[in-house]
Amino acid sequence: MDRPVFLQSTGSATRAIGLMISAILLFTMMDAVAKGLLAKYPTPQVIWARFTGQLIFVVLILRGRLLPLLRTQYPRLHLLRCACQFGATGLFFTALGYIGLAEATALTDTNPVLITLGAALFLGERLGPRRLLGVFAAMIGAMIIIRPGFGVFTPAALLPMGAAICYTGNALITRFVGSKESVWTSMIYASVFGSTVLGVVQPFTWAPIAAGDWPLFCLMGALGTGAQLCLIRSFSMSEASVVAPFAYLGIVFAAIWGAVLYGEYPDVWTVVGALVIIAAGLYVWHRETMAARAAP
Repeated sequence: MDRPVFLQSTGSATRAIGLMISAILLFTMMDAVAKGLLAKYPTPQVIWARFTGQLIFVVLILRGRLLPLLRTQYPRLHLLRCACQFGATGLFFTALGYIGLAEATALTDTNPVLITLGAALFLGERLGPRRLLGVFAAMIGAMIIIRPGFGVFTPAALLPMGAAICYTGNALITRFVGSKESVWTSMIYASVFGSTVLGVVQPFTWAPIAAGDWPLFCLMGALGTGAQLCLIRSFSMSEASVVAPFAYLGIVFAAIWGAVLYGEYPDVWTVVGALVIIAAGLYVWHRETMAARAAP
């Protein structure tokens, strides 16, 4: 894989960070909806509905532009990216059946460390001490929340950790391909891949959907579509290691949805960890803004 050199302005970095925060907000809302559906329906059915819903929304939005956007110079990378996204979603949704929303999100949100290191190894992005400091400070915040050794690290915890690895692969490939092709190309391939793979098993796992749950399935598809658009655009506009730390905000959002929807109230250590995460994200944003202004 070639190692491109990425240059960015203060404005593009700020917009990329804003898009990342929007993506994480929408993803956690989608996860909160999915957690409720997973209590009633088989996991493969909920995952299939997530990708199929995205496919429907993409087709409706693009209409006549769909076929031209299928052309790509990187078919193998798109296939690998689809597999990574599918793995991340599947493992995370499966984890929600065993552990809380905030805990699963916290474990999955170890991915910024992996993204930062992977971006340096595979994309040629610089790995300065300030970026590392911000990422690892946020990682400390995540560890404060999940407190290893206090009941969170069960065998089920391996599922969101596996999701973190898959998400890292997805992010790195998105960063490489997303700056060269339309955001919609990645959206099309991902939704077709997920809906096709799980569509095969639906006759064996399908459970009738209650009339009152159809809006929730539609909402999950809409949230997933919006989140993917923001995520791909974010990684296309800025270096992966700049925007990745803001994924830690997912822990904060997930804690809110868990408390509001499922009565999973965060304790004092969750609040402390969330504050550390927010401070780390703001530090990275501040340093990158100052560096961009000082650059010729």
